[in-house]
Amino acid sequence: MQAVEVYTARDLRNRSGELLQHAHDGNISIITKHGKPSILAIPFDANLLQHGIHRVIALHMVQSHQLTLAQAAKLADMDLSSFIELLGASGIDAVDYPPEELERELEDALAACDHC
Repeated sequence: MQAVEVYTARDLRNRSGELLQHAHDGNISIITKHGKPSILAIPFDANLLQHGIHRVIALHMVQSHQLTLAQAAKLADMDLSSFIELLGASGIDAVDYPPEELERELEDALAACDHC
């Protein structure tokens, strides 16, 4: 899974096939107009129907290494352990970070638990 791809409104006209293929491949895209985000394109798939938009975005952002587990759990409006279970049910590894990032992730998780 790739990071969020950004397309312009002109790209939407000229490269719509590429945008559709990007979504078909399971990727999220942002379409901008005059440099500002205008449309969020999310693949319409079983995950979206089953889990809803917040959770699908959170899953995508963890898998593409754009959010930590704690941040994604917050976005998904779930506690950390439930979100980790959702990752497992979705076939996404909860931990696939290099060792230095894992330490930061554990610190974030512990801080999130302090607020529970």
